[in-house]
Amino acid sequence: MKPFFQVKTPGEVFEILREFPPASKEETATSSALGRVTAEPVTSPENLPPFHRATVDGYAVLAKDTFGASDGVPVYLEMTGEISMGEEAREPVSAGRAIKIATGGMLPPGADAVVMEEYTNLPDDRTLEVTRACAPWDGVLRAGEDVRRGDVILEAGRLIRPQEIGALSALGITRLRVYRKPVVSLIATGDELVDPEQVPAPGQIRNLNQYSIGAMIEECGGVVDHRGIVRDDYETIRQVVTDALERTDLVLISGGSSIGRKDFTVEIIESLGEPGVLVHGISISPGKPTIVARVGSKPVIGLPGHPVSAMIVFEVFGKSLIRHLAGLPIEGGNWRRTLHARLSRNVASAQGREDYIRVALEKSNGGWVAQPVLGKSSMISTMVKADGYIRIDLNSEGLREGQEVEVILF
Repeated sequence: MKPFFQVKTPGEVFEILREFPPASKEETATSSALGRVTAEPVTSPENLPPFHRATVDGYAVLAKDTFGASDGVPVYLEMTGEISMGEEAREPVSAGRAIKIATGGMLPPGADAVVMEEYTNLPDDRTLEVTRACAPWDGVLRAGEDVRRGDVILEAGRLIRPQEIGALSALGITRLRVYRKPVVSLIATGDELVDPEQVPAPGQIRNLNQYSIGAMIEECGGVVDHRGIVRDDYETIRQVVTDALERTDLVLISGGSSIGRKDFTVEIIESLGEPGVLVHGISISPGKPTIVARVGSKPVIGLPGHPVSAMIVFEVFGKSLIRHLAGLPIEGGNWRRTLHARLSRNVASAQGREDYIRVALEKSNGGWVAQPVLGKSSMISTMVKADGYIRIDLNSEGLREGQEVEVILF
């Protein structure tokens, strides 16, 4: 049996998490790919736009015909027609002539610019007066100027946002290969736990971690496999974990990560296969007694039972791991939403551990002030009051009042 509490730094834990393979790949409809990650490069099958398009309302012209035009010395061109939206422009524009065109219309043959309607007048229905010169391709989006056929428009490992869905749809790409959403088994252990709809007896508490962590899994793109409450019995827990490993991509066990009489998580993981427990203890607060293990190719995370500890550990490490399993890189949290604020009071920290301090944000004198929300790791109210958290480096002895801090938003 490996010794308990071989504490590792957060940086060492992230390096371990990077070694887990991502989930398998599948094909999905582009329209339902929001939040998924591309599993292979996506190339354009065509030019976008497929033809020269007007980007303003105005008149298709030869740019050279407008050279020298001004309010005092306008240029006069012959009006020869109008291009309707959605129709192919077949009538060419020749020297000295112009065709009316709307934004998005197809540029007619011969034309190389669109003069804006604001810089024109119509002395009669056959004459266009131009009062400002335009350069070649003014007012025009040329064929392939946005995307050219064969261009790689999305690299592998790209998160699909609404704008990616729009670009793919514009190119007629209705299906693509993505990483599967990681399925996460969530197991809550403890004889003291009851379901939320029950009234706890003396000595019992409601199973809040099942629902707070479950919501966080969904928030970062995972699919929750709720296993519910499992009593503190070695064989029962082992059976549930074994089944979860067979059916899902990641197993999260809430409770049982410490070294009490009924804390079986380490022993159970070690019994299930190599390499077993990789981390038992992280130099952080809250959340030190966290377990990171690997059984075969699959990760198992043992979260502390205290709700604040469990949520902070999942926020810092669990979300990064799920993103990694979904095909995204683990990069020290630079994907998180942050803002800068001034600290409202001194905050002490012990060297050798990384502290995560919950903070509430207040607007003051045009800037933000971060108010530490202090309380024990069993107090869920501290998370409710907090807008985010700040990180104190393990080599620091704390932060001073008025110091600028980066707040990582929940």
